[in-house]
Amino acid sequence: MTYSNLSKIKPKFRTTGQITGNFGAKKPVAGSPLNEIGMSTKETIKCVTQDDYLNRLYTAFDNTTDEKLKQFIYTEIRKILIQRNEW
Repeated sequence: MTYSNLSKIKPKFRTTGQITGNFGAKKPVAGSPLNEIGMSTKETIKCVTQDDYLNRLYTAFDNTTDEKLKQFIYTEIRKILIQRNEW
C-alpha cells in the first residue's frame, strides 16, 4: 500500500475572503448607501422655490450649448409649466 498525505490536507471552509457568487463581482449587501440623505446638522435649511428654480433653468438654457443639457432643461421647464397649467 502506498503512503498518501491526502488525509493531512485540512479542508478550507468558505468563511474567509470576499463574498462572491456574482461572477467574481462583490455581492450586493443589504441597506442603502443613501440612508444618510436628508440628515443635516444645519439648524435652518433654505429650499429653493419653484419660481427661482424656473428662473435658473431659463438662464441655464440661454447660456448652454450642450444639446443634451438643453433637452433636459426644456423637459424640466415643460413639466413645471404643465403642472401650473401654463403650457
